[in-house]
Amino acid sequence: MRRPRWRTAGGALLRVTAVWVVSSLTLLVLAGLLPDFRLQSASGDSLTRTFLTAALGAGAFGLLSALVWPLLVRALLLVPALVLGLLVFFLNGSLLLVALGLIPEGRGQAAPETAVIVAAVMSATSSATSTFLAVRDDEAYRRRLVRLAGRRHGRRRGAPGDPGPIAPGTVFLQLDGLGHDLLREATSGERPLMPTVAGRLGSTHRLTPWRTDWSSQTGASQLGILHGSNHDLPAFRWYEKETRRLIVSNRPSGAVELQQRAEARTGDAGLLSFDGASRGNLFSGGADQLALVMSVAARRGRHNRSRAGYFAYFSDPANATRTAVSFVAEIFREVGQSLRSRFRREFPRVKRGGLYPFIRAFATVVERDVVVAAVIGDLLAGRTAVYADLVAYDEVAHHSGPRHRDTHQVLRRLDRAVGLIADAAQYAPRRYRVVLLSDHGQSPGVTFLDSYGLGLEDLVRAGCGLPVSRRAGRTASGAEAREAARAALHRPEGADGCGPTDPVVLASGNLGLVSFPDLPGRVTREEIERRHPALLATLANHPGIGFLLVRSATDGAVVLGPGGAEHHLDTGRIVGEDPLAGFGAGAADAVRRTDGFPHTADIMVNSSCDPATGAVHAFEEQIGSHGGLGGEQSRPFLMWPAELSPPTADGAEPVGAEQIHTILRRWLREVDGPQIPLGGPADELRPQGPTPEVFSPADGAVRDKTR
Repeated sequence: MRRPRWRTAGGALLRVTAVWVVSSLTLLVLAGLLPDFRLQSASGDSLTRTFLTAALGAGAFGLLSALVWPLLVRALLLVPALVLGLLVFFLNGSLLLVALGLIPEGRGQAAPETAVIVAAVMSATSSATSTFLAVRDDEAYRRRLVRLAGRRHGRRRGAPGDPGPIAPGTVFLQLDGLGHDLLREATSGERPLMPTVAGRLGSTHRLTPWRTDWSSQTGASQLGILHGSNHDLPAFRWYEKETRRLIVSNRPSGAVELQQRAEARTGDAGLLSFDGASRGNLFSGGADQLALVMSVAARRGRHNRSRAGYFAYFSDPANATRTAVSFVAEIFREVGQSLRSRFRREFPRVKRGGLYPFIRAFATVVERDVVVAAVIGDLLAGRTAVYADLVAYDEVAHHSGPRHRDTHQVLRRLDRAVGLIADAAQYAPRRYRVVLLSDHGQSPGVTFLDSYGLGLEDLVRAGCGLPVSRRAGRTASGAEAREAARAALHRPEGADGCGPTDPVVLASGNLGLVSFPDLPGRVTREEIERRHPALLATLANHPGIGFLLVRSATDGAVVLGPGGAEHHLDTGRIVGEDPLAGFGAGAADAVRRTDGFPHTADIMVNSSCDPATGAVHAFEEQIGSHGGLGGEQSRPFLMWPAELSPPTADGAEPVGAEQIHTILRRWLREVDGPQIPLGGPADELRPQGPTPEVFSPADGAVRDKTR
């Protein structure tokens, strides 16, 4: 039964009064503790007068925060979104100074640097008080969550007398880079690293690994999962000869082109095209509701100024303050952890200076907070399908290692984020099923350069008889969060150039690609051996390289290994010891599929893999890597509610991101719900029961795909 309006209004008035009183008391305490902050006249005031001054200051600050702060944030989102976090303290302190200036007779005064501290404490205490009071009232708590997610509160659906939805919604949470075996470790024991996930795994959910394609990285996996096709995506980055362009899957221009290619190939908009939301992903999945999606970040217009997703979160000053504080704390945490690793002489180790602390803080704090808030808003809006990517673990694991203590802290915080989303789902207008999955795992190992003193590019140049620089160059990490931070800063995409005839050597974790730009099409093995007789033997016999893929004019696809070993993929003929033997089941199928891509490089190079430890050698500056074959990087996980059917009928592990897309699409149809096609538009829409009422997008939500 809906409560009377007078009771709702009375409860709201009571909460506002309580927050006002607590804020006033907070001002009084801070005035007594901070020397540059006072609430009395120069001659002194009575306690009653001082409290009245504090009440006026708290009230003025509260009104300014409610009325002026959203306008400031909306204006500041015209500038790079990441800069907003650095301006939060200044903006909040400025609002407090304005509020103190409104107190009669100049009783409220504070030094600018003190105002920043006071404003931060005030925002935190008022937010905590409001939340504490709201959680005691389900309706009020729901309204607060809606407001924090940037949605206007409308009529609650599903209440008695209202036509509510019938089918549950589905939330797909991608824990980027978390492999199956590591998830097992993090959810086992008496005190698991991830207790929330462990509790679900032991009761309501089931778990299975799945095998990635040869390109075990977010671009390939997520494009296949969200759009049903990752055809012609051979690596994280690759060179296309006909256009002389370098395609990088996590750059805005690359992401939008890959999404368009996938949509053209499948004839379908994607997994989320029916009332869906895409949060923190490289691709939209066909969703109308977008936040921090790389494939739309390159579009510039009045609806896309880094606003989608950011404004909804940062329009609450308490959110902005909390995230800014956490952002700064994460920078110091990374600096401290890096120094500790250096002082302890941990090995392997990569450089973690420069901009990396800021990129890590962006991935583990800003992106996490904004994505979680957006997902909560989607739950409360009753959306049918939500797919969100949390990249924090993957970013830290690249630089600290997949099982380092640094990554353990990140896993604990990710577990809390999952718990927060699950708690918010209790207040949603429909029941939600939560599916957890990852796009790939991470394999540890010393970098190729640190192991052998020579990078892959220099090794290729030596095999071609070209001069090699005296100082071996390092390849910058291609971690997913780096381009997300660049897009948030509105930085231009990096320019990657090379000489007109020099071989183009690219790295994608422990997968390398070698292309000859002056030779059209896919260069055959015979032509490579004629032009550079020592190159293939130099690469295949190097101890840090596991195998090469080349195309022969007579034998088709051939995998080359050390000591003259060969695996002819078209015929199955093996010469010597199979070069793919140590790379797991399905390795030959994965390599054969990639060989059929139009833009597969002239030479595909996979590093060696230690069969005992699963360690590989990244061709980038990463001690936790993914992108090729070898170790845990190719075994992500899929964790689904037990009420859904198993991923495969025979219990076999799913293979490839495209099969995961088919599974997720099937799960969206497995209940009495909306008519969601299993494949492209050629599939018939077969209703499986009554179609539920679908909530129209709430006011202020992102309606246009350009956002």
